[in-house]
Formats: sequence, C-alpha cells, structure tokens
Amino acid sequence: MFIVVGVTGGIAAYKTVQLVRLLVLEGHDVHVIPTEDALRFVGLTTWEAISRNPVTTSVHEDVSEVRHVALGRKADLIVVAPATANTLASMAAGLADDLLGTTLLATSAPVVVAPAMHTEMWRHPATVANIQTLRSRGVHVVGPADGPLTGGDSGPGRMSEPEEIAASALALASAEGDLAGLVVAVSTGGTREPIDPVRYVGNRSSGRQGAEIALAAAARGAHVRLVAAHVDDGVLATASLHPRIELSRIATAGELGSAMREAAAEADVVVMVAAVADYRVADVAPEKLRKEDGPLTTLQLVENEDILAGLVATRRRGQTIVGFAAETAANEEELLDRARRKRRRKGVDLLVVNEVGWDKGFEASDNHVAVIDARDEVAAEASGTKREVADAVWDAVLAARGSSA
Repeated sequence: MFIVVGVTGGIAAYKTVQLVRLLVLEGHDVHVIPTEDALRFVGLTTWEAISRNPVTTSVHEDVSEVRHVALGRKADLIVVAPATANTLASMAAGLADDLLGTTLLATSAPVVVAPAMHTEMWRHPATVANIQTLRSRGVHVVGPADGPLTGGDSGPGRMSEPEEIAASALALASAEGDLAGLVVAVSTGGTREPIDPVRYVGNRSSGRQGAEIALAAAARGAHVRLVAAHVDDGVLATASLHPRIELSRIATAGELGSAMREAAAEADVVVMVAAVADYRVADVAPEKLRKEDGPLTTLQLVENEDILAGLVATRRRGQTIVGFAAETAANEEELLDRARRKRRRKGVDLLVVNEVGWDKGFEASDNHVAVIDARDEVAAEASGTKREVADAVWDAVLAARGSSA
C-alpha cells in the first residue's frame, strides 16, 4: 500500500520512527510528511532513512507534480502520529496551511489519528468537540493511552504504541481484501515436550513465518485464529494487537492438537506452520532430575499424534488445508521429492517446503519456499522476507481454492 504518515510537533514523534519502520518492514511504500515543528523533535534525515523515500515539508516543493494534491490522491492510507491538540483542531476546521493539511484535504483514503498531549488538553471541551467532529467524518482514532507523560505527569494522553497504531491502521485499510470473509486457523512456533519441570525436548523454530502468515491473512481481510507454541521474543508483538487476529498460546504437541482442532472446526483455511515435536517423553519427572540421584543417559520417548493428518481426516467440506515442511536435502531435486511424498502422506491441498540447516531457515529474517499442489506440481516459489513469502502462500491458497470451486 501507498501509506502517508503525518508527523506533528510532539515529543512522541520519536515513537513514530518505529511506526514508520514497522510499516516499511510490512512491505508498504511509506511517505512521511513532517510539520516544521515535528522536525524539531526528529530530523528530516531520519525520516528519509527510515522511510526509504524523500521527504518534503512544503507545498512549494515539487510544484510541477502538484505534490500537495498528488500525495493525497495516491494514498491508500494516511496515519497522523502523533496528532497534537493543534493538529486535531486544524483537521476539524479543515485548515490547509502546510503540506500535511493540504494532503489530508486532498485524500479519499482512510485516515487514522493517534492523539498525544497532556491530560488537561485531551479533556478540554475544544479537543473533545474536535474529536467528535473528526469521528463523524469517518476519521479513526487510536488511543490515547493512559500512562506516563512528559514532565513527570501521568494520565490519558500518551500516544499509543507503534505496534498498536500499525495494526489498527492496516486492519482498517485492508478490511475489504481478497481474503475478506474467510476464517483461517494458523499454527506457529515450536512445541516443547517436558522432561522435568526444568528441561524439555524442543526445536529451533522462531515462529516468525507463522506469525507473518497470520498477519498477511489479517491484512488481506481474513479473521485469523492464531495458535502459538514457543516463539522468539517480540515475534507476536504486532499479531497480538491486530483486531482480526485471535491469539492463543500453548506449549506441547498435545495442547497444539487440541487447540488446532477447535480452531479448525469453523475455519475455511487451515495452515499448519508450527514445528511439532514428533516425540514426547514417556514419563515426565515431577521434580528436577539431578546427577546425585543417578546418571540419566536414556530417555524413553513415545510418538506424538500426527496433528496435520488428523485435521485432514476430519476436514469439513470446502476446507483448504496447508502443511509446512522444513527439510534438509542434498539438492533441490531431493527437497522437492521429500515434499511431494510428505504432501501425499498427509493428504493436504498444498505443502510449503523450505530447506533448513545449521545456518539456514531457522531464526532468519528471510526465507525461500516452494509450494507443492494437489497434483504434486510446484505451484509457486517465493524468496525474500517472511512477509513476502507469506503473501505468496496466500496467493497460492486463493489459486487452489479457485481451481477447486
């Protein structure tokens, strides 16, 4: 999406740097319009570096392309953060005395504001009336939060966190995406099978790819039920705030199976990204196992249920099921052969395979996958960020659902 971020003159402008970064990492084309006062808090160089686009502040720049109108017309979404009391008043009055003001008047895109000011200013009758006016015109308001403010004060008026603003804004802009109306169930992360209260059998999955699968689906209009096992710190920060993502946390393969059966019961699409332990310890020790109690050199393991095969066996009519496979292979031919055999064994509509190893696949920001369809053909390949891979997977899902309709 072409997103315009307006930044006004408040101390919370430093948090908007992270907001812009989040939107850019989501793959959006972000253009920042700071007011002159905003540049007193965060400089123009920072905005250009973080947005990866040139930044202008005046209607007198790039006059030949009528930039003050062009930005508003091109925008798919406009976010104003922080939105100071003065900015809210200007918006309510329809003032267009700078590039941000003219852009807001020249757009038909959804507009989101994230207010930031001291409590007395937020509660002032003028600000209350301005917010009511803006809401009546369709402007969406995120926050403000109740918390510490500058100068040692505390109360309502603190700008919402960047993750919350991004999630709310993207949900608003994509409410009518190509997955709108679908319910999808997604699993992510790695299960942990306890040995005792301290130790466990686990794997290296970070949960990032599954989180991006969920975020991409929500951004394209779906309602998502995300079941997460263990994930790296921060992986679920955005997903947990998204209004169309319902998050539940589990730990073991048994818990994942129960949660996914419940989530899949009404889902149109099921995507099993989670790295599920194939085995669990037969007898979990109730207390920590210690060397002084005798050497522990053998663990007796029992096989866990095949969650994916079980979901296929109990699928409802019209449901699309997607499996993921992380495989080691000597070459691409072997990788695809293993993927085809696994797809047939599991009975899924699509199987997404990626190669993993000591230094690839896990705990990385990028990914490379191939998607095997029901005919055992490579329906799609994708390389890039895990969000780009996620969108490619959803494209393949839509194609598969369209061909089976």
